[in-house]
Amino acid sequence: MRPFIHEDFLLESKTASRLYHEYAELMPIYDYHCHLPVKQIAEDSCFDNLTAAWLRGDHYKWRAMRTNGIPEERITGSASDYEKFAAWAQTVPYTLRNPLYHWTHLELKRYFGIDMLLGPSTGERIYEACSELLKTPEFSVRNLLRKMNVRLVCTTEDPVDSLEMHQQIRGDGFEIFVHTAWRPDKALQAENPAFLNSWLDRLEAAAGMSIRSYSDLLEALQKRHDEFAANGCRLSDYGLETVYAAEYTPSQAEAAFAKLRAGQPLTESECLQYKSALLYELAAMDARAGWVLQLHLGALRNTNSKILKQLGADSGCDSIGDFEMARPLAAFLDRLNRQDLLPKTILYNLNPRDNELMATMIGNFQDGSYPGKLQYGAAWWFLDQKDGIERQLEALSNMGLMSRFVGMLTDSRSFLSFPRHEYFRRILCNVIAADVEQGLLPPDFDWLGQVIGDICFHNASRYFGMECSI
Repeated sequence: MRPFIHEDFLLESKTASRLYHEYAELMPIYDYHCHLPVKQIAEDSCFDNLTAAWLRGDHYKWRAMRTNGIPEERITGSASDYEKFAAWAQTVPYTLRNPLYHWTHLELKRYFGIDMLLGPSTGERIYEACSELLKTPEFSVRNLLRKMNVRLVCTTEDPVDSLEMHQQIRGDGFEIFVHTAWRPDKALQAENPAFLNSWLDRLEAAAGMSIRSYSDLLEALQKRHDEFAANGCRLSDYGLETVYAAEYTPSQAEAAFAKLRAGQPLTESECLQYKSALLYELAAMDARAGWVLQLHLGALRNTNSKILKQLGADSGCDSIGDFEMARPLAAFLDRLNRQDLLPKTILYNLNPRDNELMATMIGNFQDGSYPGKLQYGAAWWFLDQKDGIERQLEALSNMGLMSRFVGMLTDSRSFLSFPRHEYFRRILCNVIAADVEQGLLPPDFDWLGQVIGDICFHNASRYFGMECSI
């Protein structure tokens, strides 16, 4: 009997199979946005067992386990690693039609060569076999990256973070490029003066200066921005509910920051003025440095206050939000564009109602300076499943140039998540092949193969200014 994960898994026609196996499959992985812990790459760590590699920090799996009636003790609590894995094995059969079912079995196949379906009857065998492999040097984190033909990853760091681990990796001569991405979201946390001031104290230490005024804040952030650039950073990333683009004056931004630094709460209007002013300045820094600006928009985060208090953020209690997008986003991009300070920009939406909004918005600000200067980013988070990927590709194809798309990313904290690129590539080949089969595209495989290779690797390699050869 053919295994579930076979060579033509997901591929719906002979044309799709040819496009995938002759073109997409051959491309290395250029993962320009993830949350991998860079310390583990620097130290070339090994994992104690499969739970440590696969379940810790994976809130996708935690949500599914909670929904399946698994108590928190066996998800993030005091249960043993094997007990937690057994709870996951118990859950997997019930994830059918959820992307977790596909990802789980792709990952078992690609990293460990396992064709068995994971479930209660196979869990112990799979756990023991994978855990023994993960303890060996051949399955260190660097070798896991090599197994997936990864050429570049961009981890995500806060302006207050040390870049020592990235320096160590470069010094080691590791052949896979490991870059940092600048994530200054915390500077925008104007709703919580206590939290912001604690973070500002850390920024003072990182920048080596005191921060008493808004102009001090901009100077400190610029110093850290320059330091990130000196360490190879070429992109920023923001996770925002929506874009901040209110009208403001410099004196209003200064006054709002003075109140925040004094620990005083802002009015709603003052808060929006501060965040609008600072987000503009941060984007302008990216433009002047030639970086790419990434905006991840639309997540309603930390909705479960009990879990937030118990486990902190990123614990599986976020959802799709319904924030206003079009007007503030247009105003923000236009403000930068008027000053010739609009950087290369990638827009990601979490609410699928905004697909066509994003796909049309990018066309408003293309200026001919670079192919696809503004990008409609890959299907993100709750949308990075088969249906969501197809819908993102359809919106981009209908209203933009899919051929200039910079492709997929993992957005993951797990070293076992790189088969998500394969998942995307198979779906991409289906979309293009379906048009060929229907006579909507000519069967010019040289041209179609070039476009697929560009989307899978070459477009991103050129776009971010961190080119690496295949």
